[in-house]
Amino acid sequence: MVHVLTPEGKKQLEEKLNYYKTVRRVEVSKKIGIAREFGDLSENSEYDAAKEEQAQIEAEIREMEDILLTCQIINKQEGSSDVVQIGSQVKLYDEEFDEELEYKILGSTESDPAHGIISNISPVGSALLGKKKGDVIKVRTDGSEITYKILGIK
Repeated sequence: MVHVLTPEGKKQLEEKLNYYKTVRRVEVSKKIGIAREFGDLSENSEYDAAKEEQAQIEAEIREMEDILLTCQIINKQEGSSDVVQIGSQVKLYDEEFDEELEYKILGSTESDPAHGIISNISPVGSALLGKKKGDVIKVRTDGSEITYKILGIK
């Protein structure tokens, strides 16, 4: 899977990776060292928990490194904003609830639906890609179908 990132998203991921490598690794190593001092490792729940945390941190580091190695950077594209693309801000009209919504479409690594940032591979995001102002799309989610009209694209 190719991860799509904005330059800002890549920078944030690089900073998070650096934090995990320089701070989180050291913190968990200290936890392991302290837990070892408690004695018998076979019955040491603090040691087990610290080792699990270490494994989780290392898995997250590997995942971030993989994303950064294979990511595709999207830059703000010059020219037309007639067609929805990754990086577009899309204003929609939800016919069922008679309300307007606004979403920014980014890659899955940067998506944050609670803040109006949806992934290009989400049902709504993928349905919007390539569409134009005035188009009506139908999106099937959780067994229901939602109809949106595209009001504007930035």
